[in-house]
Amino acid sequence: MEAVARLKGCPMSARKMRLVVDTIRGKQVSEALNILRFTQKEAGAWLEKLLLSAVSNWQGKTGLEPTDHELYVKTAFSDAGTMLKRFQPAPQGRAHRIRKRTNHVTLIVENKKAIETAHTA
Repeated sequence: MEAVARLKGCPMSARKMRLVVDTIRGKQVSEALNILRFTQKEAGAWLEKLLLSAVSNWQGKTGLEPTDHELYVKTAFSDAGTMLKRFQPAPQGRAHRIRKRTNHVTLIVENKKAIETAHTA
């Protein structure tokens, strides 16, 4: 059984978010939470909340306690979102474009034990 959590319109570039997303992909939820708590990047705080939301969604979907099962991050990816375009005055009457990037993150958590029992049956 898997559960999905999505974060849309996060005010950070997808490239910066991917640096942290790549570190937690495929990890156990408890290990991923430790990585996110102690990372120095801003993306860590956003992803920690999102991962807790995904675990909560899994708990609501299955009705089981997540501490008793081996939950892991099955899929994690970050895509570019909409871009706000602004202008900043520059010398000699010119203007420089500022692109304020956003991203969308998707996390899928799954129970590892359920997969093993499905393959053996």
